[in-house]
Amino acid sequence: MKKAIISIKGFQSAQYSDEESFELVTDGEYSLEDGTAEFSYLESELTGYAGMRTTFVVKPGRVVLTRAGGLNGEMIFSEGRKHHFVYETTYGSLTMGIDTQSIKQELNEDGGNLEIHYAIDVDNIVMSRNSFKINVK
Repeated sequence: MKKAIISIKGFQSAQYSDEESFELVTDGEYSLEDGTAEFSYLESELTGYAGMRTTFVVKPGRVVLTRAGGLNGEMIFSEGRKHHFVYETTYGSLTMGIDTQSIKQELNEDGGNLEIHYAIDVDNIVMSRNSFKINVK
């Protein structure tokens, strides 16, 4: 893994509220081997996940996001498919669905861009529509 600067823009549109967004620019690590890109970074107080490591593993049509340290979790994004994941909170766990509409990735040995559009549901009721726009350099 080589050192990288990771920029993440996130957008969330919930049914009964205005669109929310966030932007994070942080130091991290990046690698590309055999068509699989991987990048990770340490979370901070600003994200609410201080001390945790977030890792993205990117393959054609599929992205796996994992968080480790404290509240662990994994989200699987597969274009056109729905996956379930356990969302850990300080109050307990919640099983949610993630329905990925699209994944666009332009990653090479120098970094690049990743864009994911997806919906989150609880009991098959869509709670929010979300997207990540990520740049790695």
